[in-house]
Amino acid sequence: MRKYCADRGSIKRFLNPGSRGLWLAAVLMLMSAFAAAHNMSGANARFVEGLDGPAVIPYMYLGAKHMVTGYDHLLYLLGVVFFLRRLKDVLIYVSLFTLGHSLTLMGGVLLEWNVNAYLIDTIIGLSVAYKAFENMNGFKQIFRCQLNAKAAVLIFGLFHGLGLATKLQDLSLSTDSLVVNMLSFNVGVEIGQALALACIVVILGQWRQRSSFQQQAFAANTVLMSLGFMLAGYQFCAYLWA
Repeated sequence: MRKYCADRGSIKRFLNPGSRGLWLAAVLMLMSAFAAAHNMSGANARFVEGLDGPAVIPYMYLGAKHMVTGYDHLLYLLGVVFFLRRLKDVLIYVSLFTLGHSLTLMGGVLLEWNVNAYLIDTIIGLSVAYKAFENMNGFKQIFRCQLNAKAAVLIFGLFHGLGLATKLQDLSLSTDSLVVNMLSFNVGVEIGQALALACIVVILGQWRQRSSFQQQAFAANTVLMSLGFMLAGYQFCAYLWA
């Protein structure tokens, strides 16, 4: 997996006043949209709560819709595949992420794990920042160490799935055919993820063909990392004020 080769100066330069303005402006403009990325709309919530018995298609639809509108998930996936050029590598990393979030999505709902949604969403925001900083080669350049990339994707996948589970647990779901409906929701999530990922991979493929890609990659991951920290900060503040 190829990463942006940054030295210590490159990692630190984005923090100085001269370069801070550009990425901070982008973060502030996008933050209002990203802040509620993980919530299920009132109409969808009422629809789900009104279902009784097996509802395969509705739950698949809601799972797919929730994924393609879940900015936190999409930002993380963008970071994961940012430098992956081979389809084989994309499939390996995405499969690890899928395994992780499928386990905790199903387990969280069916076993009624009681976790704080704000803290889980804080970790999800930090996962975005972590991946972007890893893409910038920041851990090796600054800290001289780095968690195995595949292990990190699997671990953060567990938290992303738990985040989905916390949103479903907020709803008054019928216990009739709950396993079937949760499997359907999870399949929908995977369909939505595949659709979103296909678009991301195509766009990245076109972008990589440009000579300016390597120069722009650092700035793009700087913005991605900033969005991750902002998401995490927003959710942690919500936890403190709840």
